[in-house]
Amino acid sequence: MTAPRILAISGTLRTDGFNRHLLAVGVAKARELGADVDVLDLKLLNLPIYDGDVEAQGLPASVVELRERVAQAQGFLISSPEYNSSIPGGLKNAIDWASRAPGRRFQGKWAAIMGATPGPFGTARMQPHLRQVLSSTGALVLPTQMHVARASEAFTPEGALKDPARQREVDALVSELVERVKG
Repeated sequence: MTAPRILAISGTLRTDGFNRHLLAVGVAKARELGADVDVLDLKLLNLPIYDGDVEAQGLPASVVELRERVAQAQGFLISSPEYNSSIPGGLKNAIDWASRAPGRRFQGKWAAIMGATPGPFGTARMQPHLRQVLSSTGALVLPTQMHVARASEAFTPEGALKDPARQREVDALVSELVERVKG
């Protein structure tokens, strides 16, 4: 049996962002469970803003790479902050580019979403928006939600979660994703 292929994406572009730390915690668990995890760095990918005119002239190399990596994935692990109570522009832009025809790259693939924010709501306002967008692409979004509020206090200097209960939530979410992807 081949290892399930998970594409891990952080919705933050910040090099040391809380969601990069949270994603790393999830990636470690997925790998512990035997998943083959591809970590996509949106900052390094440097996607142009979606524009139908650009698309009509031919896809930029970064868009081709993104679309190939999404197509190869069997599931998605996304950790994202919330900006103005919604999805950060860079993450939404990546989903827009990856979901363009031809092909249904997200169709029937499981996605797990989580998020960390310095505020008290822990991305609770963003996650329904992300769930809606992913669902519209044909992705199957796990019903479990995982939020880390007050993220500036939630991680050790090494990037681990301080609270064992939060670690158990990440472990449970990632375990469910890996099991669903395995089928």
